[in-house]
Amino acid sequence: MSLGQIIRQKRQELSFTLDEVAAKTGFSKPYLSTVETGRVNNPPSDNLLRKLEKVLKFDSGQLQHLAHVEGMPADIRRDYEAIDAQNRRYKQIISDIIGKKTKVKDLGSVIASEEVTGQPDTEKPYQPKAGQLVPVINKVLAGYPVDFDDLGYPVGFADDYVRCPDLHDPNAFAVRVVGDSMQPKFAEGDIVIFSPAANVSNGDDCFIRFSEPHETTFKRVFFEEDNRLRLQPRNEKYAPTITEGGRVNGLYRAIIKYQRL
Repeated sequence: MSLGQIIRQKRQELSFTLDEVAAKTGFSKPYLSTVETGRVNNPPSDNLLRKLEKVLKFDSGQLQHLAHVEGMPADIRRDYEAIDAQNRRYKQIISDIIGKKTKVKDLGSVIASEEVTGQPDTEKPYQPKAGQLVPVINKVLAGYPVDFDDLGYPVGFADDYVRCPDLHDPNAFAVRVVGDSMQPKFAEGDIVIFSPAANVSNGDDCFIRFSEPHETTFKRVFFEEDNRLRLQPRNEKYAPTITEGGRVNGLYRAIIKYQRL
């Protein structure tokens, strides 16, 4: 089914009229009708899709993912869907092995049926990769902690993206630097990529998220005694701050910088 058909089916399952959905999302009934029928000239925005997910009780990010896949060029989409289907088959094989639904003596025939050779595919030439798209979720102050708002985006989604080659963390995110406390290495306007999968060591440049109050900052991190952290600006004009480790509910290392020229 198309994205519009999925939206219409869910709306009808919930017994919502187009008028009701229009009132709840703030988008006009005629426009929502064109989305459902696929006659829309411009694809629905992520803002509308997020609202539809909430109103129609879809999983967070589900409609956005479908819309992004649907918007792929036909050849790229075919490759994506083929790889996705193959991955799901492999996951099912592994699940059956773990659940002992597949006997050890049958593994050979199962693997052969899936054409898994265990050898690299040397028949096809190497295809260069465009790189992972990383969502730019907001701005981080290279100064004192400030209130942070990730704009309500589910993981992997935003209104702006940067492409990062050789990055393999699906939860990576980017922010724009504000302020001068991390100069000269990081200047205002730079875009910095942070990876939740990267290990954090003393002296690393990190995006730090605090709880109670919900704040963030961008600093070098040093681990002190008694479960405390020293947050050290790179700019010598700014003094370091000490914070209790219990206040920190997110610590993400900077891995890539896009510098503004």
